[in-house]
Amino acid sequence: MLLPLISFLIFRKETNSALVMPGHYKWDTVVEKIKKGKKTNDTIWHKLADISLQNQLGDTITWDSLKGKIVIADLFFTHCPTICPTMTKNMKRMAESINNGQKVGDRSNKLVHFLSFSVDPERDSVEQLKRWTDRFQINPENWWLLTGNKKEIYDFAIKEMMIFAEDGKGIDTSFIHSDRFVLIDSSRHLRGFYNGMDSSSLAQLSRDLVLLTMERAPNEKSGFRDKMLIMAIAFLSTIFGAGLFMYLLKRKK
Repeated sequence: MLLPLISFLIFRKETNSALVMPGHYKWDTVVEKIKKGKKTNDTIWHKLADISLQNQLGDTITWDSLKGKIVIADLFFTHCPTICPTMTKNMKRMAESINNGQKVGDRSNKLVHFLSFSVDPERDSVEQLKRWTDRFQINPENWWLLTGNKKEIYDFAIKEMMIFAEDGKGIDTSFIHSDRFVLIDSSRHLRGFYNGMDSSSLAQLSRDLVLLTMERAPNEKSGFRDKMLIMAIAFLSTIFGAGLFMYLLKRKK
């Protein structure tokens, strides 16, 4: 009877030590709290500012459009003569590799959404983004190319997502932007930066994404998972109690 419990405890310890969740990268403040008589610090992580941009379908996109979604974002522009086509192809491979895990029925991805912000919004109109979509066969159901106010895009990239972008003033070779893919959780917190041109970095992004899908939201109840230890002990105690009762009953007879 002890063997299953011991095995469960060992497995639980090894699993918890192996699951290292992606960290946080931007905080607003640290709040000091008293919990059970002990002083603790609670970090308030920065929540990305709202956006209002247009996607390749002409729809207005805000964070409300992405409620509950984990987001993978990058920067690009359609006249890019260097890294943008490769980054788009790498993001497409990742987007196509994610599904809802069902063996039958709808296998489309419901949890992760991809965003590509144009750093050349003056030339990247909705129509131009649609041409890029058609060129790379991008699925608009889980991947939006975004254009809009240039200042809003640059402020969001640099100040919120913490990645570099420089205005090329209409000259393609002078547009400089980050080659990073940015991982954003469903609470709009920054959770990771990955080289969009490097296969090992993208493999790490895939692993971190899986872990992030397992993470509970701060206000979500722990549910069944956190009660497994109590259930295991209760189950074994019941078996032990029943066995002891049968033994004593048999002995009495």
